[in-house]
Amino acid sequence: MNRTRTLTLGEPRLTRGLDHHRRVAHGTHVDLHGPLPDLAVDELITLAGLGGLRGRGGAGFPFARKLRAVQTAVARRQCGPRVVVNAAEGEPGSAKDRMLLTRVPHLVLDGAELAARALGSPQVVIGIADRGTRRSDVDPVGESLREAVAERRSATAFRVVRMPHRFVSGQAGALVEGINGRTPLPPGSPRRTSENGVGGLPTLLSNAETYAHLALLAAGGADAYAAVGTPDQPGTVLLTVGGDTVVEAPAGTPLVHVLGVCGSPPAQAVLVGGYHGAWLAPPAVARARLSRAGLAEVGGTLGAGIVLPLAENVCPLGETARTLRYLARESAGQCGPCVRGLPALADAFLALIGGEGDPGAVEAAAGIGEGKGACAHPDGAAVFARSALRAFASDVSAHAWGGGCGRPVRGALPLPDGPADRYARLSVDWSRCDGHGLCAELLPELVRLDANGFPEDPDLPVPASWEADADRAVRMCPALALRMSVPEA
Repeated sequence: MNRTRTLTLGEPRLTRGLDHHRRVAHGTHVDLHGPLPDLAVDELITLAGLGGLRGRGGAGFPFARKLRAVQTAVARRQCGPRVVVNAAEGEPGSAKDRMLLTRVPHLVLDGAELAARALGSPQVVIGIADRGTRRSDVDPVGESLREAVAERRSATAFRVVRMPHRFVSGQAGALVEGINGRTPLPPGSPRRTSENGVGGLPTLLSNAETYAHLALLAAGGADAYAAVGTPDQPGTVLLTVGGDTVVEAPAGTPLVHVLGVCGSPPAQAVLVGGYHGAWLAPPAVARARLSRAGLAEVGGTLGAGIVLPLAENVCPLGETARTLRYLARESAGQCGPCVRGLPALADAFLALIGGEGDPGAVEAAAGIGEGKGACAHPDGAAVFARSALRAFASDVSAHAWGGGCGRPVRGALPLPDGPADRYARLSVDWSRCDGHGLCAELLPELVRLDANGFPEDPDLPVPASWEADADRAVRMCPALALRMSVPEA
């Protein structure tokens, strides 16, 4: 986190005080923003609606509707609710939530406590990423939160829960599963946290930045909040540019202006919205404005506020393929669209780069189980892959007909260290296979049988979470026809 810089365009709001303080302690925070007001739940719902506040974790769901849903569930069930701050930040290119919690933690805690008081929740749970630091290392986020809770002396209890640093850990259902003591993966079926969340109770769950904006709304009122931004998106947006620069800018700011302030060199394209987002070619970049509506107009998405410019001296298709491999490896392994679709999409993209595939095969792979996944992971990866076909159309032709674009893959897009882009493979020895079909019974989401009762695919990628089941299928195969190769650590 020490390598991350913070910039502000216009009057600072979320970043107020950071020009003079490395970390804003509680006393300074109160001087800057005022004491925490006490609002009833209906008042808070009205305020969030007037401020046009939407979630800042990616989906952009109206915060007032979330609050109302939890309020309704609490009244119907006559039980106590819980409030959860999602700061797991599984996207490799995002650093904004870490910046908030290490430098201005009281904005986030103010927003969460406002909601907890209004709803009657005795506790706020904060989910953060466990980044695998040694015991001797300092955890900046955890240390900042410990200091902040001690500084506040609040009647509201704050609990910090660490989640594995995985792409899917930031998904709402995965976070709730982790807080409840189970494996932190998205549940196999959709679940409304407003009805059944932490401990089975109605739960208000939103992103760290969302709560920080709620605190700003409560401190200054809706009119002051809307003094900057756009009519349909008041206020500012918090962006992570290039993986290591956090920028606060008024909603609607031109993308090229932000890139210029960050000192970004000329780029062949810019990825907006992260690895579930879209590539924008230079003409779209020139017209793009940083708001949900502004980016949608040029085929992009704001998502979690991730902006990744791609330098001109790297192979864009190779960088995209490398990321698709990572996304396939990060599958929760709980549904066919992830288990079969994401590796197929990564393989189709690699074949395209090698001149052995075509865009139609990528499109077909992107459509496997579209809209039917247990979470948004397969659909987000499909959006990312399809946008690459559009933004890098000339490179697609160069790889198909000219033997490649001549530029190397340099690992320009941020990904976790280690072999995250490789996965185990399950193969079938046709000289032994007798079509017993037991493998399909043991791995129904992975193995499909053809009309004659034999596996359709002789070579299948295996998500990490399925390796134990695949190994069991290998050991139980009556004909000893299955083999599994596992990548080296």
